Amino acid sequence: MAGRAGPGAGRRAAEAGGGRPFPRECCEGLGGLEYGQVDVTAMARLFGYVDVTDSGFIAAVLTIAFNPLFWNMVARWEHKTRALSRVFGSPHAACYCLGAVILMLNCVRSHCFTEAMKSQPKLEGLDCRWGYYSGLAILAVGTLFVISSFLALGFTGTFLGDYFGILMEAKVTSFPFSILDNPMYWGSTAVYLGWALMHASPAGLLLTAVVAISYTIAMLYEGPFTEEIYRQKQKGVKNK
Repeated sequence: MAGRAGPGAGRRAAEAGGGRPFPRECCEGLGGLEYGQVDVTAMARLFGYVDVTDSGFIAAVLTIAFNPLFWNMVARWEHKTRALSRVFGSPHAACYCLGAVILMLNCVRSHCFTEAMKSQPKLEGLDCRWGYYSGLAILAVGTLFVISSFLALGFTGTFLGDYFGILMEAKVTSFPFSILDNPMYWGSTAVYLGWALMHASPAGLLLTAVVAISYTIAMLYEGPFTEEIYRQKQKGVKNK
């Protein structure tokens, strides 16, 4: 959910009869970017500054990839079995527990991200005042998106409450959902981008790309499933 809290990445707007707007368009947050048209030269140059075999870098990549995989697998398992709700006595208690675990995993991810940057060289062209303050501004905007998304959705709306049967009744249209789809995910990505720029870190920039890719995959994975949850809800209401 930085995401779902990273999720969470993360992180989701509620659809009328649904917990987030759907269907999701994976590239809307990037302005409809076509990846096939991206110049890969800059990315190739980054690899010249980064030791991808470094244990700290590998640990950061693994934590970035693991987090959205974990919360999606657990949430789907809960939706299918209601096992967590039975163990914790209620869907709300189970959702709060999963949210707490996601937050701890995101702390681990951020720590690994920072340690990976510290263990790798800086990029001289970014190691200056304008680079630092540009990163600070991007980090501030990302933080604004993450916090405002959380305030708009609440804890259960942010941390997969719809998989626990905790469904929102109305679409969230307030800021930041009024200007951006999936603001929790893209805000979290911006936080990591800003942090990398503040440290003038090629490793951080490369890891930020991994964050963006992992969130894009998470959105593709979550979108159809979440849409089906609310379709079933609406179907049940009509049958009453």
